Amino acid sequence: MTKKIKRIAVNTGGGDAPGLNAVIQSVVIAAANRGWDCFGIRDGFNGILFPERYSEGGVTRLTRDRVRGIGHLGGTILGTTNKGNPLHFPVNMPDGSVREVDRSDELLTYFGTHEIDALVSIGGDGSLTIADALHRKGLRVVGVPKTIDNDLDKTFTTFGFDTAVGFATECIDRLHTTAESHQRVLVVEVMGRYAGWIALHAGIAGNAHAILIPEIGFDIDKVAAKIREREAAGHLYSIVVVAEGAQARDGHRELLAPAEVGHAERLGGIGSIIAQALGNTTGKETRVAVLGHLLRGGSPTSFDRLAALRFGAAAVRGLDAGKSGVMVSLGVDGVDYVALEEVAGHIRNVPMDCDTLQTGRDLGISFGD
Repeated sequence: MTKKIKRIAVNTGGGDAPGLNAVIQSVVIAAANRGWDCFGIRDGFNGILFPERYSEGGVTRLTRDRVRGIGHLGGTILGTTNKGNPLHFPVNMPDGSVREVDRSDELLTYFGTHEIDALVSIGGDGSLTIADALHRKGLRVVGVPKTIDNDLDKTFTTFGFDTAVGFATECIDRLHTTAESHQRVLVVEVMGRYAGWIALHAGIAGNAHAILIPEIGFDIDKVAAKIREREAAGHLYSIVVVAEGAQARDGHRELLAPAEVGHAERLGGIGSIIAQALGNTTGKETRVAVLGHLLRGGSPTSFDRLAALRFGAAAVRGLDAGKSGVMVSLGVDGVDYVALEEVAGHIRNVPMDCDTLQTGRDLGISFGD
């Protein structure tokens, strides 16, 4: 028989995304309505691993009053981090080297000592991989999918994506006017990691003329040909949207920082490379706009806010029903649950038969192939 829940914890890990606070609000209220106490872990799991960093405690009690009115706020009241994976935690050794150690048992000890019965883990691929490992070690866990990149498998969408696409589209709309006024080629670099969902959706919605995504190795000459085609038709400017993980057919991904112990590689810089190449090839004046972390900030759209509230409530319902080792998933027919092991380590890329991609081709957008 499954132990009755009295206390749960919630944490947010990885990059921030609009809607995190709405999930927290929903989890806390749904738990309170069941008579459960809810606790928030600071900065991923750092509140447990480094309690000395927090003068008011690394794990804090979350009440109805504490989460009242936070659903529309960007960011996360708990803080987050994409460093220090407890499964592969970087530790400085006496000889000056850095070694990865597994600190997950420290988390389990904390939950046991403080009689916390279950965890709602809100995060992307990395956070859900950690959640799956904790589940396998005996902790009751339900995951909530979070990423602006929309690259998590087994869910129709992730909260934060709609907000990011909406803002990116607004930026592209604004760049049309300045690009046309100066007859320039404007390259817009957006986030997305190794998937092109943001670039694809925002590019099409924003009437871009070329879109470059990680799933399609591009030929810069094909992009230049699109710009010349527009010139010949009397259109003297062009907008090129590029995902940070895009790469030439015979090239490599551009990095701001390589991977190292405890840290994943940081993508970025491809926009400048493409702008320079197109300038050299077409003779056009080019500019690059890197939207970067602007896509993570701000209040969530109503769609993301509602999705986040639904995810939070469904996570608590799942725990109440005895579920563990699952992620809340949004499908065509509503919220469902899928095994964490089916999600952890899997990236959902843009499929080549995707309707949205085909729409772009039908509209005459170049994908550099």
